[in-house]
Amino acid sequence: MPKIKLPTKSPHIDMTPMVDLFSLLLTFFMLTTSFRPQEAAPIDTPNSVSEKPAPDKSTIIVEITKDNKIFFDMNRNGTTFDKNGNQVADTASHYRSKLLAKMGEQFRISFTEKEKDMFDKGSSFGMPIKNMKRWLNSKEPKEKVDLQKGIPSDSTDNQLSLWIRFARLTNPNAEVVIKGDADADYKTVKGIIDVMQENKVNKFNLITNLQKEEAKLE
Repeated sequence: MPKIKLPTKSPHIDMTPMVDLFSLLLTFFMLTTSFRPQEAAPIDTPNSVSEKPAPDKSTIIVEITKDNKIFFDMNRNGTTFDKNGNQVADTASHYRSKLLAKMGEQFRISFTEKEKDMFDKGSSFGMPIKNMKRWLNSKEPKEKVDLQKGIPSDSTDNQLSLWIRFARLTNPNAEVVIKGDADADYKTVKGIIDVMQENKVNKFNLITNLQKEEAKLE
């Protein structure tokens, strides 16, 4: 008697739950992701053979463009650590807005909460403090660029020294970093280092590009 073959069915996988989950994850990331603000000035850092990565914790960054304009940034991302490397707080403390408030008190400029919030979410900047309110409230991209004349750092108006001093008071655990263009003048870099030492910043990092070394066949 011949065997009866039962009809075989190919396996079927219902992808509907997976598509729903993917849609939920995509929506979540779109709503919660914050993009890094565009840098105020392009800087082509010099090459070096050092492989030490840039610090990923809270940083105070002094930037120097190729035309020797000075920009300043206080990273609001990352985590704050104490001298032993233990996590003590995060940057939800809004260090940038507190820094702006201190500078406002120094120069008798009153910043609104909206202006402080815009500054807190921004990136590097380079202008005299008197132009800060206009820069924050400007809707014209060209005007915002034109206002970036660089932070004064000479002996008659050393606003860079105040930014560094108040940034250190606002977040004493932040690491100081210099990001200079390869074509920046040496005297400008030396002047910034002098300003740091005046504010008792004797340890800082230099941001460079990793120099590629080609292997040679012997």
